[in-house]
Amino acid sequence: MAAESPPPDPPTRHELVAGTAAACPAPGPDALAASRSYARQALAAATRRAYRADWAHFIAWCRAPRWPALPAAPEAVAAYLATLATTHGRSTLQRRLVAIGQAHKLAGHPWTPGHPAIRATLRGILRQHGTPSRQAAALTTAEIRRLLATCDHGLAGLRDRALLLLGYAGALRRAELVAIAREHISFTPAGLRLLIPRGKGDPEGQGVELGIPKGERRDTCPVRSLETWLAASDCHYGPVFRKIDVWGTVEPRALHPDAVRQILRKRAAAAGLTVATTERLSPHGLRAGFVTEAYRAGARDEAIMGHTRHRDLKTMRGYVRRAKLLNDSPVKLLGL
Repeated sequence: MAAESPPPDPPTRHELVAGTAAACPAPGPDALAASRSYARQALAAATRRAYRADWAHFIAWCRAPRWPALPAAPEAVAAYLATLATTHGRSTLQRRLVAIGQAHKLAGHPWTPGHPAIRATLRGILRQHGTPSRQAAALTTAEIRRLLATCDHGLAGLRDRALLLLGYAGALRRAELVAIAREHISFTPAGLRLLIPRGKGDPEGQGVELGIPKGERRDTCPVRSLETWLAASDCHYGPVFRKIDVWGTVEPRALHPDAVRQILRKRAAAAGLTVATTERLSPHGLRAGFVTEAYRAGARDEAIMGHTRHRDLKTMRGYVRRAKLLNDSPVKLLGL
């Protein structure tokens, strides 16, 4: 019987390093360019556009006093915020600050948004000029019915009806709405299954599937309205919600996310639908309306969050609190 061969000697440290170097060649310019491109994709396209505009505004502002924009002194950033104090709101000021910080971080410069000069200036601005943010008005079933009443049986009316109902029933963001493709939808006897391949809370694209059952009323059923639109538009593949040209032809390209806002405002104007001056009419109102109506109907927090895909209970409960202002007010207990 032949003797067994002795086990091979373990590799030396020099051999391990050499093997690693051979397996991982030095990155060339193409690899570096690709890595930078992927790094830029870490933020949503709309966020990148906003940051670019904010950063360009800050650079232009720095030219007059001849202050360097990169790296910027904390006192310069504070002075910049002060010039915007009476013309820009809380969210814009905070976003400008984030954009300036983003530019510094990408360039490898230290960034301290909590510097006393910046922090105290921003706090003083908000203390003197700060106003409550105008939240999106919740569009509940009553408002949705008024909007649908303006949709006729033409192509634009059928599309807008399906878009509003699916956005409301699915608690969808406008970017998610226009990104829906025919292959993301599966009809069943009970309703439909909708795949959201990517969303705000899912930047890595893991995807999530929603179930939308058929409605009790044909005129407000999101499933039947979507079936009608798909048949009328002859959509078998690609974007579901598309632009309709002046000749009444359905174009192959998807609507732009801002088109959802324009459609909503057009239908609201036709319906005579207005919102409180402290609120704003926005496509996000479809999502806020879903949470409000579901809460009023007794849905549990976890059921609502599972459908809206909220990761933060505090954010979702913000919509619920607005719904409770009148329905569950303790003033009812005062016997007035």
